[in-house]
Amino acid sequence: MAAYGMPKETDSEKAARTETIQAALKQATEVPMGCCHLAREVIDLALTASEKGNLNVISDAGVGVLAAYAALRSAALNVYINAKMISDKSFVDAKLGELEGLLDGAEAATEKAYDIVKGKVS
Repeated sequence: MAAYGMPKETDSEKAARTETIQAALKQATEVPMGCCHLAREVIDLALTASEKGNLNVISDAGVGVLAAYAALRSAALNVYINAKMISDKSFVDAKLGELEGLLDGAEAATEKAYDIVKGKVS
């Protein structure tokens, strides 16, 4: 937000402001992307836990996979909104490709883990 408050009266000020805003947007994309990576890791681990976990605490795998899926999709929205404002198309394409890779199969893995846990607890 501070970058948007930078002076923009001269061409050099405008250029500096634009450069600072673009750098901030890239950083603002990297943070939720990190969350996406971690959330996907939790989804995959929760699926394994649902299959092999201790029956006395198996519901934790179900809760974990649902929370991780919500985190993945929530963070993805932040990546999308920031990517939309970034002018570096190669950066945007790389990040969106990375994101789509993380999203691919996440819903199916979440549903599978949930169904396994539900089957064991009901």
